[in-house]
Amino acid sequence: MNNRNRGKNTGDDNLFGSEKQISKLKMAVQDMQYLLTRGYAEKASSELIGNRFRMKTRQIQALRSASASDRQIHDRKLKQLEISDLKGTSIYLDGFNVLILLESLLSGAYIFEGADGCFRDLSGVHGTYKRVNQTLRAVELVSIFFHKSHAQKLIWVFDQPVSNSGRIKEIVLDFARENNLNWDAELQYSPDKFLAESSEIAISSDAWILDHCKEWFNLIAYLAEEEKLPVNLIKMK
Repeated sequence: MNNRNRGKNTGDDNLFGSEKQISKLKMAVQDMQYLLTRGYAEKASSELIGNRFRMKTRQIQALRSASASDRQIHDRKLKQLEISDLKGTSIYLDGFNVLILLESLLSGAYIFEGADGCFRDLSGVHGTYKRVNQTLRAVELVSIFFHKSHAQKLIWVFDQPVSNSGRIKEIVLDFARENNLNWDAELQYSPDKFLAESSEIAISSDAWILDHCKEWFNLIAYLAEEEKLPVNLIKMK
């Protein structure tokens, strides 16, 4: 057993742990939404707002993840499904996106609720996925959702170029066999495009996928509420 987790980075409490910092982030998200709605580019907008509010790199990262234009928020809400809509369906799950976000949540990292209602974190794969103490619990939470959704099948989709993607695929499939779950797992070179174009229902908090998929389900927000998970949540809207 390793002793890794995806908890807070050193300094995160200074960046996100006070009402003053949270208030600054919320104002920044409002300004960002204003600019995005009027067609300004995300990178230029976040740099402008970051300079205005004297934000650090991780604060700007949180700002970008939580922000969207009025049109994006509206369109995402139109495509968002309820748990009752999933009965008898096949669901495609953005493997690393969901797994790492759940691992971060379970580790006590700061989680950010964006303007679209999605939960996001500040972790990333960075070319290599490393299993942590919370990995199996995260997979177990997905299985709890799967049972409650009465979906017919769930397909995990992982980034093939990421090191250890084959290993986590086998962990998921072993868990499915041990628990008699109708799951499959795939490795894709372009998982975002695959999820957006090839699936009817996607589970992800990736903004590009939400903007281009047919329908989606907000899994992390559902699990946090349904399973009463303790979440170190910052509401950015």
